[in-house]
Amino acid sequence: MPESPIPVLIVDDDPSVGAWLQLLVRRMGDSLRCSATWVTTGAVMLEELERRRYELVLLDYHLQDTDGLVLLGRIQEMPKDRRPAVIMLTGGGNEQIAVEAMKRGARDYLIKASLDQATIRRAMTAALETRRLEAELARSNEELRQKNAQMEAELAVARDVQEALLPSQYPVVPKNAAPGQSTLQFAHRWIPSSAMAGDFFEVFPVAHTAAGVFLCDVMGHGVRASLVTALIRGLLEETIVWAAEPGRMMEELNRALRAILQRSDTVLFATAFYLVIDATRKELRYANAAHPNPILIRRTAGVVEYLASAGGPDPAIALLPDADYASHSLMLAPGDSVLLFTDGLYEAETSKGEAFGADRLLASVRSRMAEGKEALMDGVLGDLRAFLGVEKGAALEDDVCMVMVELAAAQNSAGA
Repeated sequence: MPESPIPVLIVDDDPSVGAWLQLLVRRMGDSLRCSATWVTTGAVMLEELERRRYELVLLDYHLQDTDGLVLLGRIQEMPKDRRPAVIMLTGGGNEQIAVEAMKRGARDYLIKASLDQATIRRAMTAALETRRLEAELARSNEELRQKNAQMEAELAVARDVQEALLPSQYPVVPKNAAPGQSTLQFAHRWIPSSAMAGDFFEVFPVAHTAAGVFLCDVMGHGVRASLVTALIRGLLEETIVWAAEPGRMMEELNRALRAILQRSDTVLFATAFYLVIDATRKELRYANAAHPNPILIRRTAGVVEYLASAGGPDPAIALLPDADYASHSLMLAPGDSVLLFTDGLYEAETSKGEAFGADRLLASVRSRMAEGKEALMDGVLGDLRAFLGVEKGAALEDDVCMVMVELAAAQNSAGA
């Protein structure tokens, strides 16, 4: 079935010119089959464009009832899907008018005295092709917009699921104590920089008097990093049998994750810190896989310092197939706390490239060592945002996760 002729609207108040243009347009040939409608005023042109969809308008600059540039402006106000291409026609050459016509959206500017079949054919072909490409681009952009909207909606759901998987309840020690009377107290802040985060943590009971805290930061952020966090979350459940031995659990986790990720051509790894805190023995045991050292807060002694590992941190998870991870330990006093965090907290930079840094972070924590867990973490985040010049609630450049565990003083409540 042959394609329908391309509808062209001719607007010219000179009967001889209008009839001549109508004849030229109708005789374009099979490669550019066109139907031609001729009107003599701008008012009728607007009525015709409202009544019928046209692909192209040949518009005279001088009309009895209005100015061609004014009509050109009215055409540009039409919805994009109904807006025809326009070729402006004039009886004499005027560069200023030509420039203004092109600024207002005309595809070409032709002088009637020099028109012939070949000239008008070239102008019409170019104008129609440009309109076709613009329409195709508009359709593609709309399809892309819809796909992006769908992807954003799906990512929002995935983020909600990711957040829902974070611990909603913390272990209580001893097991039969009320949450507010637990010897171990916990709090956290989880701030993803995008729809999906590469930071996550778990808090789980290890024994009747002990609990484990695992904090992980997958390389990069976004969907890929979040998928790796999901893998690690699942592997934690399989390696939790070694939860009382931080170094051993980290080794098993490393082997399992490495075995999965080495099937991919992309190098992926994660830094992690795992600790076990025993409330009865008042002992902290931990292992570090290339992760930032947590901050140890000894309130009674008035000391705030980074929790160092002898020999430095061990390799990141999934980087080496058979990495060894050492376990370290130290004794705690009632009231002591440990603040774990990911590097998005202290590596965040201002627009001038100045990082918040480990020293500022330590000073911020030190200035708030007497405060409760919640207030301390919110205060540190407030200091970070003030340093960066970022308002509360605004996105940060990297994921930030903080987990705080405290060996509560006798009969201490939540202390938040």
